[in-house]
Amino acid sequence: MKLSREEVLRIARLARVGLTEEEIVRMQEQLSDILGNFEILQQVDTTNVPPTAHTVALQSVMRDDEVAESLPPDEILANAPQRDGDCFRVQAVLE
Repeated sequence: MKLSREEVLRIARLARVGLTEEEIVRMQEQLSDILGNFEILQQVDTTNVPPTAHTVALQSVMRDDEVAESLPPDEILANAPQRDGDCFRVQAVLE
């Protein structure tokens, strides 16, 4: 699909992007190529392909599912600039 100069200018206006004359020509070519690639992808038969949210299986990187002992408070607070007992002391951010 070949985009016209007017379509490129409309897209630029919607995106609030100013383009020089050279950039308009370059964007016209590049956006046309991108749309051409989507036309090719639309020809692929996906009737027996189930919809997926992710292409790979998800894995939580936040925990390893093993219960472990917590660090002692003194070790956690060793580098704290200010502390109040077993807590970090921070400046108030709300009035």
